[in-house]
Amino acid sequence: MFSVLILTKNEERNLPGCLDSLAGCDDIVVLDSRSSDRTCAIAAARGARVLTRAFTDFADQRNWAHTHAEFRHEWVFHLDADERFTPALRAECGAIAAQPPVAFDGYFVAPRMIFMGRWIPHCTDFPAWQTRFVRTRGFRFVQVGHGQREAPEMRIGRLRASYEHLISAATAEEWLAKHERYAREEAAHLRARPLRLVEEVRALLGGPALERRRAAKRLWFRLPARPWLRFAYQYFGRGGWLDGYPGFCYCRRLSRYERLIARELRRAAPRA
Repeated sequence: MFSVLILTKNEERNLPGCLDSLAGCDDIVVLDSRSSDRTCAIAAARGARVLTRAFTDFADQRNWAHTHAEFRHEWVFHLDADERFTPALRAECGAIAAQPPVAFDGYFVAPRMIFMGRWIPHCTDFPAWQTRFVRTRGFRFVQVGHGQREAPEMRIGRLRASYEHLISAATAEEWLAKHERYAREEAAHLRARPLRLVEEVRALLGGPALERRRAAKRLWFRLPARPWLRFAYQYFGRGGWLDGYPGFCYCRRLSRYERLIARELRRAAPRA
């Protein structure tokens, strides 16, 4: 068996479906960031243990849970309220948890992005690996932009199965508010890390696949006309047109997100 951690804030609409996908799990911990809706009541009524803590950043929240949640099992899966577990993923995680000690501290898992009721693998760059299934003791995340990443010393494997991420679960207003916050965090991260061109190009040309992806992202933010380039790349270059109308709509959202980041970078730029 393994534990599950869910980070929440005002997720009364999404949390029930997430918990439904975890039926049979005997250790679900909800770390709530002081919701003002029924999120905590729903979690408690469904048998989850509820902890509350003011939100700092994603890495800090997850690390805090590893220290304070007292998980019942050696392994924990990090899930969000707008995500869903799958039977194949449950079986694979269960098999790892039942094994003798393995060589890895955690595992990458590739989400299947569900938008407007359809999986859109092309314009979401599937598989876009996320560190989600990790040891409860000793594992550490670091914050990068608006998300988190495994600390450099962690040894990471990969799972075959995926979880589902319902990326159209939020309303248009909720999406905009969330991505305005993400844009501020991305801009702050970019300002804090000066571009090391030689290192980035070296990683892009000869590093492992994950390092190539991260180097490409760091170089990407220095390009002009990114909103238009992002749409063209995801829709035509990555085959987003194969994802139908949902793919077109999602690529437009990605373009808008690039405009939000560009706006935040302009706001922070020193004036002449």
